[in-house]
Amino acid sequence: MIALAALGWILAGMALCGGVYSIIATVLFARFHARTPATRADFPGVTILKPLHGAPANLHAALTSFCDQDYPGPFQIILGVQDPADPAIAVVGRLKSEHPNLDIVLVIDETLHGANRKVSNLINMAPSARWELLVLSDADVEAPADYLRSVIAELGAPGVGAVTCLYHGRGVKGLFSTLSAMGIDYRFAPSVVLGVELGMAHPCLGPSIALPASLLAAVGGFSAFSDCLADDYEIGRAVRRRGLNIVIPPGLVTHTCGEDTLAALVDHEIRWARTVRRIDPPGYAGSGITHPLPLALIAAAALGFSPISISLVFAILVMRVGSKFRIDAITGSSAGPWWLVPASDMLSFIVFLASFLSNTVVWQGRRFRVGRDGVLSNL
Repeated sequence: MIALAALGWILAGMALCGGVYSIIATVLFARFHARTPATRADFPGVTILKPLHGAPANLHAALTSFCDQDYPGPFQIILGVQDPADPAIAVVGRLKSEHPNLDIVLVIDETLHGANRKVSNLINMAPSARWELLVLSDADVEAPADYLRSVIAELGAPGVGAVTCLYHGRGVKGLFSTLSAMGIDYRFAPSVVLGVELGMAHPCLGPSIALPASLLAAVGGFSAFSDCLADDYEIGRAVRRRGLNIVIPPGLVTHTCGEDTLAALVDHEIRWARTVRRIDPPGYAGSGITHPLPLALIAAAALGFSPISISLVFAILVMRVGSKFRIDAITGSSAGPWWLVPASDMLSFIVFLASFLSNTVVWQGRRFRVGRDGVLSNL
């Protein structure tokens, strides 16, 4: 009993630290979002690369947001698929008919260059790029009208090699997609900002990466990342190794969450968690403290649900819900209702624990093993 009580108090202390962490992360997120965007006088040509796979309900809206950019310079949009029967092709056809004056290119190429099919798609698309500045963006990302202006302005600053963007979530398929979006908005995004502000994190986030084509070629091109699970992180690391910085503009892009089943949600969350664990094992293990509500509940059980332990659970819940409402005010949207915050936090904690049990991930319906170096191999 003494050992159980000791464990309870340790977990209670961790939960309290995690609650304070949540508040600090939210404050820093607000400060980040309030920054003044960079500007530049010229508007060089840009090629936007969007690898596609399937046609989720939001695909047309996501692609349209890139067609409607308020960018005075020329820009090209390259959309790539690897299956000649991919339903995304019909969406691209509609997009081209709606924007006849835009430079929209569709690349259909089944060639595989490695285990990472997204990177294989990018390799196939790259020869069609017309401009020196490249913007890589996932298919499920929607961008505000000033997105290109902001990203290209930051890319023009001295010493900057790449620009990435923070993102928030929007569920489009009911409960499970809502839980996915809540994990992004109320845990992931503020934690990224806190890590950057403290100099502990150097993210390069897959939903949006901008860099010069010449720099990409200098680090080995897309082919250098064709077997990597965390291709976005590896691109960022290659840029930093050349002594260049990666910056994050203050705006947000939207990641649309389309998980419509619990299995789809768990597969996605586990893949993401195991990716982060491979990138930074000690840091990922230490991130257990960022799950204050589950820790407080376990502590309360270990302490026999004493009044003080129940008070701690209530206090942590107030902190988490308060952070949710503050983040909603900052982003101007809500990822989900406040009463789902406990469920979202518990799911994130379960995924955190499960991420240590195996080194396999499911991606686009295929199962892979992830090596110690982050390289994918087929199972």
